[in-house]
Amino acid sequence: MEIFNEKKHLPVEESENKRREFLRKGILFGTLTSVATLGLVTSCKDEDEDNISPVEDLMREHGVLNRVMLIYDACKQHLVNGEQFSPDTLKNSAIIIRDFIEAYHEKLEEKFLFPRFAKAGQMLELVQVLFIQHSAGRKITEQIIQLGNLKSLTDPIDNPKLVKLLSDFNTMYRPHESREDTILFPALKKIISKNEYFALGEDFEKKEHELFGADGFEMMVEKVSVIEKQLGISDLSKFTPQ
Repeated sequence: MEIFNEKKHLPVEESENKRREFLRKGILFGTLTSVATLGLVTSCKDEDEDNISPVEDLMREHGVLNRVMLIYDACKQHLVNGEQFSPDTLKNSAIIIRDFIEAYHEKLEEKFLFPRFAKAGQMLELVQVLFIQHSAGRKITEQIIQLGNLKSLTDPIDNPKLVKLLSDFNTMYRPHESREDTILFPALKKIISKNEYFALGEDFEKKEHELFGADGFEMMVEKVSVIEKQLGISDLSKFTPQ
């Protein structure tokens, strides 16, 4: 004789099976929901922390360098053509190179990257050339700062000197930073552990904040933007071939 559940009018065995199935699905749904929620929380946490890898940090600083080199190109063209422009645009650009690129960015490379490649016995020749070019670049920058005045722009002796300095700087640093971006930086992960790699990123950010404040990078980008506007090269569309 079949026994029935009085409330649901189902056999007891069938009722029990449905109850178990309901519980199983509930547990499964709850687990999946928890995992999804955890993933969402983790994602939000990662976004909030705004962690930047050491390579990303260095490469975005190369972006500042490249924009200053475009300023140098514009200043050089004005000098060659005998066109008037504010010497402050040139001097202030060189100060950005000195303070942000040479005294900060390059020092990070020399302190944290170059020794690790030397210890690993990797890319020794490249590292040596990069190091020598850092020194050469600092000498050029100091001369640009010294000659970044109204008198030098029109002086028959200083004007050609400035033109050569700007040309020498860009001629050296364009291949310099491209080698770092495409060869040296990508190889960093191969010679250090994952933990050490991301710890470097934290060290870089800490140093940047110590020297320039919490928004040091953004501040430098804004300074470059102001100079670009002063020289009339802030409109990106002007660089599009007609």
